[in-house]
Amino acid sequence: MTDAKDERRSAGELEAAVMAALWASDTPLTPVQVQAELASGLARTTVTTILSRLYEKGTLERERQGRGYAYRPIQDPHGLTALRMHGELDRDSDRETVLARFVAQLSPDDEQVLRRLLEEGL
Repeated sequence: MTDAKDERRSAGELEAAVMAALWASDTPLTPVQVQAELASGLARTTVTTILSRLYEKGTLERERQGRGYAYRPIQDPHGLTALRMHGELDRDSDRETVLARFVAQLSPDDEQVLRRLLEEGL
């Protein structure tokens, strides 16, 4: 017999699946539409909770559709990663040290990319 907790997916995994469904769509999706895209057996209320949390985190925007909302990502996957990196940087009061350690841990290839981007003014 498997433990129910073992069968549960982490919140991060569920959020990632919801984000993937939204990124794959050209239009905002309602919770019911996201639920159908996931085809995972998640309850609509669970999907609605995940969407609401992502909205509260500033990851999604929403627009009124009927009595509920339709959601769309604010950023593409790369933009979301960059936003998360900024969030981590903002959590520390010593930005210079954080940036120095980040750069020191870059691979040589990533360091070259960063140098090129900085030289291009991006």
